[in-house]
Amino acid sequence: MTVNSRQATVISRDGTAIAFERSGTGPAIILVASALADRSDTAKLARLLAPHFTVINYDRRGRGASGDAADYAVEREIDDIAALIDHAGGSASLFGSSSGAVLALRAAAAGVNVERLALYEPPFVVGHDGFGPPADFARNVTSLLARGRRGEAVKYFMTEAQGMPAFMVTMMRLVPGPWSKLKAMAHTLPYDIAVMGDTQRGEPLDAEPWSRVTAPSLVLTGGKSPAGFHDAARALAGILPDCRHRTLPGLNHGAVVMAPKRIAPVLIEFLAADGHPVPDRNGHGGTHR
Repeated sequence: MTVNSRQATVISRDGTAIAFERSGTGPAIILVASALADRSDTAKLARLLAPHFTVINYDRRGRGASGDAADYAVEREIDDIAALIDHAGGSASLFGSSSGAVLALRAAAAGVNVERLALYEPPFVVGHDGFGPPADFARNVTSLLARGRRGEAVKYFMTEAQGMPAFMVTMMRLVPGPWSKLKAMAHTLPYDIAVMGDTQRGEPLDAEPWSRVTAPSLVLTGGKSPAGFHDAARALAGILPDCRHRTLPGLNHGAVVMAPKRIAPVLIEFLAADGHPVPDRNGHGGTHR
């Protein structure tokens, strides 16, 4: 089945244009990207979901074809999601990965009309075992960006927040196109730091505001990912009113980009559980959600 897609924009509450690509038919799902990512990172996943859903794959503000505002606030990114949901007809499910998962959580907690919520490895830090960024992470990122050292800020994020070996980052820098793209999004690193807020200090996950999320939720972790992601997922599943945690064997934190074929069936199964028909691959009503 060929699923056509089209590009468009919505205008968020503060007047910022948010670019997105819409594909498929059926119940809507919005894909929320992680740090240093735009909709190209979730393009393969979008294509796998489009035979079953209306997929809205968007560029978060400050990235790709979307606009930005002079002053950032997490509430504005929640407004962006709300505008996309309005475009989708007033309700939609959300799938977010890493800090994008936390943004999706914040949107649901803020009362945006979310039908179902699927999250891949929200990077909460709930222990003192060395998992997560250093205490001065935000200050160092801000300092590097203020001095125009965008490439160094990207490297610092990858090594200190993502735990990537320095030699791998060095190899990435030898590929000009992708590295230039990452540098172009470096100024949005403080956005994701703001999204994470005080949730990476190694303290137990506070029930507020997450317990306000009423949508049925699924938290996914990869079997090859550090224990900290599993600890965070279990903590979140223990707080959300209607949530389960599932580990996908053989996957790691980059699975949304590197292994979307392993994630798509799990999302389809989860989203097909609320009584609404999901189109089959021929575009006809199939499995009931």
